[in-house]
Amino acid sequence: MPEHPSGPGPGHPALTSLVRLRHDTAKPLYQQLEEQLRALIEDGTVAGGTTLPAERPFAEALGVSRTTVQRCYDSLRRQHYLTAHGRHGFIVAPGRTRLSPGMDRLKGFTEEMRELGRVPSSQIVERRVVQDRSIASLFGLPSTAPFLKLVRIRCGDGMPLSREVAWYDLTAVPALAEGDLDGSVYAFLGAHGAALVRCRQTIEAATPDEAECAVFGFTQALPCLLIKRRSYDRDDRMIEYVEGLFRGDAYAYRLDLRT
Repeated sequence: MPEHPSGPGPGHPALTSLVRLRHDTAKPLYQQLEEQLRALIEDGTVAGGTTLPAERPFAEALGVSRTTVQRCYDSLRRQHYLTAHGRHGFIVAPGRTRLSPGMDRLKGFTEEMRELGRVPSSQIVERRVVQDRSIASLFGLPSTAPFLKLVRIRCGDGMPLSREVAWYDLTAVPALAEGDLDGSVYAFLGAHGAALVRCRQTIEAATPDEAECAVFGFTQALPCLLIKRRSYDRDDRMIEYVEGLFRGDAYAYRLDLRT
């Protein structure tokens, strides 16, 4: 039995039937192929662990040169969508399916990952009590108000997905200062009488800096999503302000709109 599931190659026409290359455009064929294969991987059509067709037969099936397929595969490998595996050729890397969480209700990262079938984990890289005039202004509190600053790397199935910097109002939830925050902070807040019930959130494009690229394993800066959230409890007290940088190659937020 093969070590990896075979991809739908020339002997299995599913993959070639999903690829549409145009010769009447200025975009190079290898780039068209790269974009289409990346999209098929991100939406789960081509699953992690699948062996893609060898360069020569795939090129013949598509009616392009072997160099076209080779350049496509090399680019996807550099972006960590593919891994080389000796005589088996290129294999789709695990964990490259793009996450598409809904935005229909307030939920934390831990709950979101579990809903998406991923195992959540976090690494706390900074945790300290601070006084910050600009943050206090966001909360509408005096400049001397204490906050818990929490910087975490959030992972799904062990893959770094976001770097979050959060501030929490310690005058509202003093227990946060010494509490166990290795798990869900939202669950901790709920257990201490400050369950979050609503938030105001913005999403914008952002470019990661050198340190953030290192967190995500980027060899070059790739587009990311910067999510800023203000969260409130039942008494309409602002409890949390968080800025999270989410890797753009893994996230695509979903909105369901009705008339």
